[in-house]
This record gives sequence, structure tokens and C-alpha cells, in this order.
Amino acid sequence: MRNELLQDGAPRTKGRSTSSCWHIITCEYPPQLGGVSDYTFGVAAGLASEGDEVHVWCPDFSGIPAESEGVTVHRDLGSITRQDLREAGRQLDSFPAPRRILVQWVPHGYGYRSMNIGFCWWLLDRTRRHGDHLEIMVHEPNSPFRANSPGQNAAAMVHRLMMMVLLRAAERVWMSIPSWEGRCRPYALNKKLPFNWLPIPSSIPVRDNPAAAREVRHRYAGDDGLLIGHFGTYGSPITTLLEPVLAGLLPDPDNTTILLIGMGSQEFLRELIRRVPRLAGRIHATGGLSAEDLSLHVGACDLMIQPYPDGVSSRRTSCMVALSHSKPTVTTFGLLTEPLWKDSGAIALAAAGDAPAFLVLIRRLLSDRRERARMSAAAGKLYQEHFEISRTVATLRHATTDTGPACAS
Repeated sequence: MRNELLQDGAPRTKGRSTSSCWHIITCEYPPQLGGVSDYTFGVAAGLASEGDEVHVWCPDFSGIPAESEGVTVHRDLGSITRQDLREAGRQLDSFPAPRRILVQWVPHGYGYRSMNIGFCWWLLDRTRRHGDHLEIMVHEPNSPFRANSPGQNAAAMVHRLMMMVLLRAAERVWMSIPSWEGRCRPYALNKKLPFNWLPIPSSIPVRDNPAAAREVRHRYAGDDGLLIGHFGTYGSPITTLLEPVLAGLLPDPDNTTILLIGMGSQEFLRELIRRVPRLAGRIHATGGLSAEDLSLHVGACDLMIQPYPDGVSSRRTSCMVALSHSKPTVTTFGLLTEPLWKDSGAIALAAAGDAPAFLVLIRRLLSDRRERARMSAAAGKLYQEHFEISRTVATLRHATTDTGPACAS
């Protein structure tokens, strides 16, 4: 894999400054909820802000698509049936060839119970018969095989076949984490393809309002208390790790308060209090928040705790939110954790599943204000140098793929 980032985080460039035309194909787009939706919106807006012409092609959905200057949204993918793809192809053909197509890839995102191989053949046809240039952004490569799960294994097999077709069509592969290269490259069947790491930025803009953040902090922790935050969606893989940490932490002094932030937090808190009644009153939950309010709540915290079963990685947007807000963070390392995290000094790391070690790190940071301040500065620096959306946009724009003519229909 060739990492297109220099040591200081700046993208390698070849002097490209001209505008390009992009056709971004995605399985979801705002107001639809989801990480791919947020990511696509941010990338499209970022490319447009640099003067590029951007067309987003997505399935049909209820509601009004989010607007961004310079971005045109086409809901012509419909339900991604064969007929829908033919119609979308006719619409694409109205733009000058060759077209630069960037596909946001998650195998479960394009219908047909995550086995829409027809979609992949359509993309291959776009490159062979219509001369389009195809790039793939791999958010998730494929599902794993599981013992005694025929349905899962059938889907996993089809996912690998889909990847074979996609890589036959692609000229470049972008990845949310470097580990995906090992899950994708074997299906290139010896085709020489550039695989490049393109980290996922935070989807929550930082709201710079210290006074409002202090009000939030006072609401939960008073004037002298310490506020520990967790942001996520509270799925069982995360809460299984989070619950023993919370239960082990709260016998500590009364000046420590936990704030659970995000959709699903209130439901998790109710179940947690039912199982561990002594935690009542020491933990609060916000439920779903607007982006602005979410930023204020993260900004109010003294420390963030973000455990992950496979370790922190550059696809974990909840950790990116903590970093972008310059928050000292305790998280976990595991199979998918890049070396960058251990080398940065910006976060504290415990092995995934090791709650006692995780608690030691939390207590150490709670008692060391100076170390929290150092980590806060390091977190903000790490985010700006490697994960800021401007880095993503610059890397895409300076890629060597021939972008073809301007996009005038």
C-alpha cells in the first residue's frame, strides 16, 4: 500500500490546481442517517468548495436532499434495480466522457440483501463500454465467514465476488483504514492497483462557543466536578466494553460524572441502571442531539472514553469527533489499530477488553491536569495534520487519475 500522506500529514501533490468534475456514487446521502451519508456530504462539499463540479448519484429516498453550493444531487439510482441502473447510465452519458466516478463502497448498502452483484457489473460496463474512470472508497470490504451460518457465508462469498468485479473495473482504491488492503488486494487477481489510505474525518463541526460549553458542563458536573464523556450509537459491541468501565469507575469520588452522548444513550442508560442500580444519579444521557448541541456537549467534557472491540482506527468517527474537539481520550488498541495511534502521544491506549487497564488510564488522567492539557493539544494537532476534511479533499484532488473534460452536460 502507498500512503499518499507525507510525515507532516500533507498530501503528495503533482502541481494539480485545475478544477475537475466528479460523479460520486453513494448508497446514502443526507437527510438519510449514516456514516457513509455524512462522509459523502462532507467530501462533496469540500470538493465543490475548491471549485470542482460535483454530482452525487444516490438511491431515491423521502425528504429533501441536503444542499451544498456546487453540488448537484441525482436520485436516479432509485432502488438500484437493473432498470434504475440503465436510467442512471443514460443520465451519466449526458455528461462528457470520460467521467470520473468515485464509488462509496459498503457491500450492504446497495440493496438485494447486500448481494447486488448487478450493480458491480454495471460499474464494470461503465468503464469498458463508456470509457469512465472508476475509483472506489472502501468503507467496509466484505462480511466475514462464520461457522454454522449458511446465510452469512453465502453473503460473504458474494461480497468477495463483487469485490473481484469492482477491482477489475477500478483504477484506484481508497481505504478508510490500511487493514482493508489485505481484505481487498487478493481479489484484484494480480492486477496492479494503487491502494491508498484515506482516513475518515469527523462529521461534527466544532462549535467554538466556550461560554455555552461551560453552561453544559455546569449543568452536569457543577463548578468543581470532572465530566467524562462517551459519544457513540450504543451498539452491543461497544456497550459490552463500556459497561464494566462505568461500573468500575463510579465508586470513585463524587466529583466525577459520566455523560453519555448520542442517539441510543438514553436506552442504554435505562438498561444499565436496571442492572446496576447504584449507578443512578452519577450517569446522564443526552439522547440524539443536533450537530451544534453535540459539539457543545463534547466540548464540555474533561475526558472522553471511547472503547472499540477491534481497536481504534481511522474509520472510527466517534473518536474523530473527540480528536477534532481536542479532547484527551482513553481508547483501545486491537487488530485494526494503525501504528499512527500508538506513535502520536495524543491518546491513551489499553488493550481491547481489558477494563482494569482502561480504568487505570482514566484515573491517571483525571488526577493529572497537566497531562490532560498536553493530550488535548496533541489531539488537536493530530486531527489537523491527518484527518481534517481539507486533507481528504486535497488528497483526492491531487490523485494522478486522469479526470477527463469538464462536466458540462
